[in-house]
Amino acid sequence: MKINRLKFILQAAIAAFGAYFCMYAFRKPFTVATFSDIQFWGIDYKILLVIAQVIGYTLSKFLGIKWIAEMPNSKRFLYLISFITFAEFALLGFALVPAPYNILCLFLNGLPLGMIWGIVFSYLEGRKTTEILGVILCSSFIVSSGVVKSVGKFVMDTWGFNAFWMPFIVGALFVFPLLIFAYLLEQLPKPSLEDEQLRSKRAPLNKHERFLLYREFAIPLTLIIIFYVFVTGVRDFRDNFAREIWDSLGYVDSITVYSFSEIPIAISVLLLMIVIGSIKKNKKAFAIYHWVLFFGGVLIALATFLFYTNTINAVWWMMSTGFGMYACYIPFQGLFYDRMIATFKIQGNVGFLIYISDAFGYLGSVCILLYKNFGEKNSSYIHFFSYLILMVSVLAIVVAMLSFFFFKNKQKITAQSKHIIYES
Repeated sequence: MKINRLKFILQAAIAAFGAYFCMYAFRKPFTVATFSDIQFWGIDYKILLVIAQVIGYTLSKFLGIKWIAEMPNSKRFLYLISFITFAEFALLGFALVPAPYNILCLFLNGLPLGMIWGIVFSYLEGRKTTEILGVILCSSFIVSSGVVKSVGKFVMDTWGFNAFWMPFIVGALFVFPLLIFAYLLEQLPKPSLEDEQLRSKRAPLNKHERFLLYREFAIPLTLIIIFYVFVTGVRDFRDNFAREIWDSLGYVDSITVYSFSEIPIAISVLLLMIVIGSIKKNKKAFAIYHWVLFFGGVLIALATFLFYTNTINAVWWMMSTGFGMYACYIPFQGLFYDRMIATFKIQGNVGFLIYISDAFGYLGSVCILLYKNFGEKNSSYIHFFSYLILMVSVLAIVVAMLSFFFFKNKQKITAQSKHIIYES
């Protein structure tokens, strides 16, 4: 039994990590190019490209609230391959269509990619091992973003492709690996009876059921969404403008810094989430996620203070704030909601909760980009990033406390209701 479970974990981890890792090859490589000195309509061309892709990605998240929540398992593989194929053809359009008209191509590129997370996570949710697999999946986008940027810079510097063809070339390199990982995902067995008993059975949610679920937990979910708007926007800004931030910190010629700085973050967060995942009691694990959010906010503030007082160097600052930010961000990619569903025995799936958070989260990303261009145009990337990360720190601490006390009170009310029913 243990051998079979280990075999399943290994296959699921490789398949999920690999599939989402490859997705980033179709989304992020263009951000390693600076597109310096190009502007249209008074806005930096790169900011326009990022906004266009994020708008497509955001729209995808709003569509996912319905599509992913209602998606039948039999259609997952078809959706995954179709969405990636569409995204790659959009990158071909980006290479062929002259600027600024090719901005539309990045909007089309982002439009299907926002669905990929929900599809991949649907293979993993509702299992005894969901937490371990979920955090391995989450670690993929911490590592992959840096790796595909390094690949993109290599394609430009060594193979000689320009910034417009590079994203398509990088995507083409990852098409075949993606097909292999998608096939491995499709071979995973359904959740067992033991899985369903431990984490509750997962089922599609129709419109009315989604409304009832949100209404019941409206206060903490609204607080979490507000926080998620900021943390997603800051994470996306750090990701999309990593080249500019590292250049400002003195790492202009480094190809490896994008990967080197992110791998320790991924490993550290992975270990933290695995520890939480080993906790069998759902209520305890659910409470611990609030503490992770709280201390993640504290770490961000502390690291930024130490950096600006010259106590730690730039690399340690980026890694420390990155760890704190991802410790706050990753649980809301499904792990937090998976424990919430199990704790309160909710009949449904995490797809709806993930996508309602993501939909508003990426709206925050667009707003931050527009504010940077029009409100803080002369502000350096380091100064602007520092300001954003401190806002995330404060919100993480406040939201962690408020959400913790709400859910604790909700558990008491639920327990009392069951006791009354039992006594009657």
